[in-house]
Amino acid sequence: METQNYTQVKITTADPSALGLFGLAMVTFVASSQKLGLTEGVSLILPWAFFLGGIAQLFAAVLDAKHNNIFGTTAFGAFGLFWFGVGTTWMIQLGFFGEELAANADPRQLGFAFIGYLIFSLFMTIGAMETHKVLFFIFVFIDFLFIGLALSSFNIFHGATHMLAAVAEMGIALLSFYGAAAVVLNTHFGKIVLPVGKPFGIFK
Repeated sequence: METQNYTQVKITTADPSALGLFGLAMVTFVASSQKLGLTEGVSLILPWAFFLGGIAQLFAAVLDAKHNNIFGTTAFGAFGLFWFGVGTTWMIQLGFFGEELAANADPRQLGFAFIGYLIFSLFMTIGAMETHKVLFFIFVFIDFLFIGLALSSFNIFHGATHMLAAVAEMGIALLSFYGAAAVVLNTHFGKIVLPVGKPFGIFK
């Protein structure tokens, strides 16, 4: 009887969360500068929306899927697609696809999209409680961002809610820079260089 030998090959992929967090940090850092009134217009936010907010996070999502990380895959994938949606929206508003399409844009539809992402972000915030505290507070800022974006899209206390979105978005950027740096440096040096905080331990 012939004996068959099998060889298992294990392919190791690096933790993609640093790239995903850096992509999130870059696009929110640039976008928040416009909301805070430090810069004007959205034309030069578009490249960062598509390449860093979109492609970088989608790439991180694909790699997280290989790690069987449903939380990371869903988070990076959903927010990567969000920035493609936002970037396309800005292109429509700027008339890239024609004046007729721009003229038919109703910002309240964006408000409903932001409410949908707020619902998503809220249950992801609960999930983030069992990752680490930096990621949890990134999601808390994301919650406030979508609250501000949704309310301002419906022109509800526009000045205050727009500023809420702006401050929250800058908070996302700064915490995401820190989170990306922590993943890279802690992994590279094999010790805690930048602490991220332990999970809350409520559900586990």
